[in-house]
Amino acid sequence: MTAHAEPIGGPLFTPSVRALAGVFGLGAIVIAWRLLSGLGATTALNDGYPLGLWIAFDVVTGTALACGGYAIAIFVFILNKGEYHPLIRPAILTSALGYSLAGFSVLLDVGRWWLIWKVPVYFWHWNLNSALLEIALCIMGYVVVVWIELSPALLEGWARRSPRLAVQRWTRTFLQLLEKSMIWIIALGILLPTMHQSSLGTLMLLAGSRLHPLWRTPLLPLLFLISCVAMGYAAVVFESALSSAVFHRRPETQMLARLARAIVPLQLLFVVLRFSDLWWRGNAGLLVAGDVRSVMVWIELAMFIAPVVMLLAPAARHDLGRLFRAAVVMMFAGALYRFDTYLVAFTPGTNWVYFPSVPEMSITVGLVAFEVLAYIVIVKTFPILAGRPAVESVG
Repeated sequence: MTAHAEPIGGPLFTPSVRALAGVFGLGAIVIAWRLLSGLGATTALNDGYPLGLWIAFDVVTGTALACGGYAIAIFVFILNKGEYHPLIRPAILTSALGYSLAGFSVLLDVGRWWLIWKVPVYFWHWNLNSALLEIALCIMGYVVVVWIELSPALLEGWARRSPRLAVQRWTRTFLQLLEKSMIWIIALGILLPTMHQSSLGTLMLLAGSRLHPLWRTPLLPLLFLISCVAMGYAAVVFESALSSAVFHRRPETQMLARLARAIVPLQLLFVVLRFSDLWWRGNAGLLVAGDVRSVMVWIELAMFIAPVVMLLAPAARHDLGRLFRAAVVMMFAGALYRFDTYLVAFTPGTNWVYFPSVPEMSITVGLVAFEVLAYIVIVKTFPILAGRPAVESVG
């Protein structure tokens, strides 16, 4: 049987943690500069390209990579696969961190960021036909939901570290309340990502003819949803394999092998829909145009098919190294498709160009460093990972 979740323990201020903290510190300085100086002084955004790196990568791609909790919830609670419970807490932690930083990236991308609190509060001013409003509200709501889903692990860790009777009693009461209401929380945790991940595709449909025909399709919301679920499963496999190696835990190879089986049909479904849509709308000929965009589509499709080939054989799905490599390719495939849709395929006109500025890239790197740093600190402090140690002592 799989061990219960427990803190990894060990020293917190390791050389890797200090390096990550340093990278984030530099990013924090640039963040402060951006908040004080505005978008014009710190970004390469313009009237032609109002959405840049912070949206295309930090939000659109970052939230899909953070859909591990969403994808696992589908397996555990909808498909009744209770054996995947050891993977839930790490997946939810990744989702909580990824979505929180995506929400922060949205704040950075808003000109009058100090007024963003009005979005959920001033409901009488809502434009109910706005895809952006739905995305904003769903992301805000899901950030709250996913931290509630993670709260049992945080409360358990707090109770272990505090011997006071009042803390123990309060923790038990709150955990009982969470247990009674968890079914509704989980339902929201499945509904909200389904809504906003598909709406991220809907948003680019509003670009109309400015979106290249190779990406412009009514199926864009469905393709975004399929890719995000596949990326969520891949992220769970990636995180589990990497954390088992870094923290010297026995990997959940059997569970990951069964989970990888879900990736193969999702990948095939995406490719079939992509090809069928291009053929049905008469745009298949653009695939052989030989320009940059047609090449990017072929790279996308090749990266979507590669994990299918890598994981088709049952024996390959039980090879942890093969699983890890396939998960990396899958995450890059989904990330490239989303990045291309928002930036490469977007053509506002010949007079507009965009390439991320150094401050934009610095902030993105800093936020990624903070996410990894927070993950390390939390798994060392709170009961998140469930695999038994592969060695007797863990440093």
